[in-house]
Amino acid sequence: MSTVKADDPRLYWGGIASLEQGPNWVKPWRIPHGDQDLYSPGVSDLAGRAETASGVRLRFATDATECTLHTEPLAEDGNFDLYANGNLVATVDFVAGQTATPFADLPSGEKEVEIWLSQAMPIPVRAIELPEGSRLERSEDNRLKWVTYGSSITHCRTAGSPSFTWPGVVARGKNFNLTSFGFGGQCHADPMMARLIRDRPADFISVKIGINIYGGASLGPRAFRPAVIGTIATIRDGHPETPFAVCSPIWGHDRETTPNAVGLTLQQMRVEVREAVESFRQRGDANIYYVDGLKLFGEELAHLLPDNLHPNAEGYRRMGENFLKEVFEVQGITVG
Repeated sequence: MSTVKADDPRLYWGGIASLEQGPNWVKPWRIPHGDQDLYSPGVSDLAGRAETASGVRLRFATDATECTLHTEPLAEDGNFDLYANGNLVATVDFVAGQTATPFADLPSGEKEVEIWLSQAMPIPVRAIELPEGSRLERSEDNRLKWVTYGSSITHCRTAGSPSFTWPGVVARGKNFNLTSFGFGGQCHADPMMARLIRDRPADFISVKIGINIYGGASLGPRAFRPAVIGTIATIRDGHPETPFAVCSPIWGHDRETTPNAVGLTLQQMRVEVREAVESFRQRGDANIYYVDGLKLFGEELAHLLPDNLHPNAEGYRRMGENFLKEVFEVQGITVG
C-alpha cells in the first residue's frame, strides 16, 4: 500500500476557509483558524462550530479501486460519503475512536474521487492510503462556486450523511462547488462572516438569517433589520452582481407568534428580512432575491422536526429539494 499524506498538494480540499497543520495531520476549518479570536470569543461559540467539517470534501483523481482514509481518532460515531465521477459509491459508517475508514468497490479506471467528511465533528486527516502502484493526481474543482451562510439548520448535524445536508442536496443537484458556512447556534449576522463571504470567489450566494437571533435574543426589533442590511451590503461590496438569495426562517412552531426575550417573532422576522431585500431591489439590485423560509420548510413538514426546531434526515433532504424548486424554478435564479 502507498500513503499520501494529508498535506500533499495533490489533494484538493473543498468547502474550507483554512487548513490547520498538526504534527501528523491536517484539519479543515470553515473560518481562518489563525483568526479565531476575531470571529468568536470561545471554542463553544462560532469557532467551535467552524472547526467541524460540514460541506467539506477531499478530492483527487486516481485509478485505484479502493482507498482508506486515515484520521486522528474520531470523536463520535458518524459516516463519510464517497463519490466517483459524481456518483455515490458508498456511505461508510465509523465509530468513535476509529482512525482508519476503508472504501471499496470504486469503479475501475481513472476517476475523480470526492470524499464528503462528516458534518458533525472536526476531522483531522492524516493520509489517504491506496494500493501499491495506484496513481493519484490533483483534481481541481472548477464547478460554479456557491457560498451559503446559516445556522444549525444549514450546518445539518442530523442529516443522514454528509452529502445529504440540505446544502449538499442542492450542490449535487446543481453541480456546484459548495462552501457551507452553517454554524449551529452561531448565525447572528456577524460582520466578520459577511467580510469572509465578501472576499471569497462566488458565482452564487445565499444566506438564511433569523432563527439563532430569535433563540439567542441577540438582536431586537431596532437592530435586526439593520444587521441584515449590513450583512447584505458588506457581501455586495465584493459581489455587486452575483445572484444572491436571502432566506428568512423556516417554520418554527410556537416561535411563529411567541415573542422572544427582546420582542421578536419569526413572523415579524420574515417581514423584516423581506423588507431589507426590497430596499436593495428598489435601488436597482436585480440579482438579489427574497426567499420565504416557509417555502423551504413550512408547517406541512412540521412532523419532520423531532425537536420542534431542527429537521431530521428526511426533513433536510426535503428542504434541499424545496430550495432547488423555489430558488431555481419558481424564482428563476440563473447562475453562471
